[in-house]
Amino acid sequence: MMWEYILKLVILLPLVCGLMIGSLYLWRRLESRLPGQQGERMIQVRETMMLSPGLKLAVIEFDGAKLLVSVSRSGVSLVERSGQ
Repeated sequence: MMWEYILKLVILLPLVCGLMIGSLYLWRRLESRLPGQQGERMIQVRETMMLSPGLKLAVIEFDGAKLLVSVSRSGVSLVERSGQ
């Protein structure tokens, strides 16, 4: 009787742990694909593009104007402004 319990424990414990780790991994991967609820915010990030591992371009909409900014490890700088 004790051996049955140990056998079930040896089989089911890794199975349950594997299911937990697998579901957390899938949640992290699929969470980034879900559309975000931006709501009625004044600032919205419209699009981002990775240029290199340390450099990214982003289009930000603020007060009817679109701002193109460069985001790097050293900071954020305005590249172009269009709109109002």
